[in-house]
Amino acid sequence: MLFFRKKKRAAYDGPYCACVVAAAGSSRRMGGADKLMAPLGGQPVLLRTLRALNDSPCVQEILVVTRSELLVTVGDLCQENGLGKVTQVLLGGETRLESVYKGVNQVSKKAKLIAVHDGARPLVSQAVIAAAVEGARRFPAAAPAVPVKDTVKSVEGDLVTGTPDRATLRLIQTPQVFDADLLKAALQKAVDDGAALTDDCAAVERLGAAVVLTQGEERNLKITTPADLAVAEALLALDPPETAREV
Repeated sequence: MLFFRKKKRAAYDGPYCACVVAAAGSSRRMGGADKLMAPLGGQPVLLRTLRALNDSPCVQEILVVTRSELLVTVGDLCQENGLGKVTQVLLGGETRLESVYKGVNQVSKKAKLIAVHDGARPLVSQAVIAAAVEGARRFPAAAPAVPVKDTVKSVEGDLVTGTPDRATLRLIQTPQVFDADLLKAALQKAVDDGAALTDDCAAVERLGAAVVLTQGEERNLKITTPADLAVAEALLALDPPETAREV
């Protein structure tokens, strides 16, 4: 576990928001490359992710949860690039749920909101971050989303069993932002139950909490495969990220 001294926060009149960055995945679908350290526009993917969060006036504290072999690398990356909001780099768990659970339980007691963001979503914009935080100020939980463009089929094996109405479907992104106490309770319940969850909203949904969907963006993609990285490179070339602004 590595600790860093925090710099003075940017002006912000909202609740204290800590962000846990999930960066402990195995990158098994990247063909042997580490997606977090892969270069994107000349910078590691994870560095671009952390810079976006560090630049946001809505985020006051960042904790990175990663693999054991990346602890020192990520710590050095944060210090060398002046990411003053990163307070800890933590060892993750066997699953994403366990990793996020570890991070959430280390956030500052001042945190009223806790955001969870994928380390492999480097093109998240300031507008998406701000909208999710604002959503969590009004509801117990908020997540950015975009409409589904393709037809989706329900299947059993190779056989189609149904065609959901895509007008009722959304693709969910991160950062997902929550009331701090709600998220802690939801993750504790999920861990105790041994639940298999693919996102953190699912944990609070299990407790019956409402989740509001906020503005997402197609460019806020998650890098999982080499093709995703190529798309991110193209998007970055077409539309460089905006500078942080007060919200």
